[in-house]
Formats: sequence, C-alpha cells, structure tokens
Amino acid sequence: MAIDGIGKTPGLAPIVPRATQTPSAGQGFGDALGNLISSVDGSTADANAAVGRVLDGTGDVHEAVIALQKADTALQLTVQIRNKIVQAYQDVMRMPV
Repeated sequence: MAIDGIGKTPGLAPIVPRATQTPSAGQGFGDALGNLISSVDGSTADANAAVGRVLDGTGDVHEAVIALQKADTALQLTVQIRNKIVQAYQDVMRMPV
C-alpha cells in the first residue's frame, strides 16, 4: 500500500483553511470570521460523513480518525482566535479615555 502525501488522503478535502486564503477586495473582518466558521463547520461535516462511512462499512477507520483530528484542530484554532478577540476587546475597554 502506497503512502499518500500530506493533504492527499483520498476522500478528504485538502488541509487549506479558508481563513488563510487571500482576502478579496472589500472583504472585512466579519467576512473572514464567517469564512473561518464555515470552514470549521465543513470540517465537522466531513468528519461526521467519514464516521458514517465507517459505520456503514464502506469507509476506512484511519480516514475517519484523520477527519476527526482535523475537525478538532480547526475547532481549537477557532476557540483560540475567539479568546484573543475577547482579550483584545477587554484590553481596549480598560484603556483610559
């Protein structure tokens, strides 16, 4: 069995978060956050589909585990970004006027 390169696992989308893509002209911060959230939602849907294929007997266990890890990593990244945004907001609110 040949080993595929990173991001080339059959049946799984490549590892390229939408938030790291070059923003188009006119795209704001809210749009970038929306893209990040939709990317996390998509990776979660991919993980659910991979687990469903394993349960049906048509999928491979290692693909499901990889999809679950991608979804978990994307969710952890999103939570850390949220934490930094909240921390920055709190720092701005503490500034004297």
